[in-house]
Amino acid sequence: MNEERNKLGTNRVTEVLANHESSILEQWLKEMSNATKRSDLIKDAELRSQCSRFLQLLRQAAESGGFTPADAAWTPIRELLAELSRSRAQLGFTPTETATFVLSVKKPLFERLRNRPGLSAGDLADELWAVTELVDSLGLYTAEMYLKTREEIIRRQQEEMLELSTPVVKLWDGILALPIIGTLDSARTQVVMESLLGGIVKTNSKVAIIDITGVPTVDTLVAQHLLKTVTAARLMGADCIISGVRPQIAQTIVHLGINLMDVTTKATLADAFALALQRTGAGIANAAKTR
Repeated sequence: MNEERNKLGTNRVTEVLANHESSILEQWLKEMSNATKRSDLIKDAELRSQCSRFLQLLRQAAESGGFTPADAAWTPIRELLAELSRSRAQLGFTPTETATFVLSVKKPLFERLRNRPGLSAGDLADELWAVTELVDSLGLYTAEMYLKTREEIIRRQQEEMLELSTPVVKLWDGILALPIIGTLDSARTQVVMESLLGGIVKTNSKVAIIDITGVPTVDTLVAQHLLKTVTAARLMGADCIISGVRPQIAQTIVHLGINLMDVTTKATLADAFALALQRTGAGIANAAKTR
């Protein structure tokens, strides 16, 4: 029954698109509300071109005899919708606006299918249902591609934010500082480690200061991440100093029984920098005293 209904819907859609594609296009553009068109994000001429291309591919796919978007004949229209979804996600369209691009073509198609002589109520119902299933599936596919693109954008932005939030700063010849702000989890530890090791190699530094003043709390997991970073830096030939150990963090470390005996720690970044200068054999003289 479904195959017969789909075949009937395919024939009717092919006929309607072949004879009324221009009028369907014009009515479709009118059906789109201003919110859906979003003239502030996309030009009317470009929108018209996209709609025209969609109708052409829809007709070609329907002419193939299949009425299932998963079939190979529907690959070009799926590719078009995927491209449209990506561009709309990047431009700032909402998921509803993106899906409505496809769903709003229903009314023009329905009117052309309905306004034909000699059509029984049963046949009309079958045709409308077949077209409904088709357009809905294409709309869902469009929304799915939109969400996939948004997830990729969010993931990329998160990666960029991680990189920006872990800058490696050269304080002196042979001395690097890496200030950490926020929670230190496994993903961020990897970024911290890569940034620090890359900085050590690039500057040939012998001392690296990891400043945790901006880390709200230090638990067992955070301490393990810090120790991994320290160990990796040592393997690259650089000593590590952890600065920014506040009284609350010191108490937490003791309470949790975390062993940081092999790691040099300082209360402030200034203290850590002074120690780093000593280790590198450098020093800062008071200009007033040397006069």
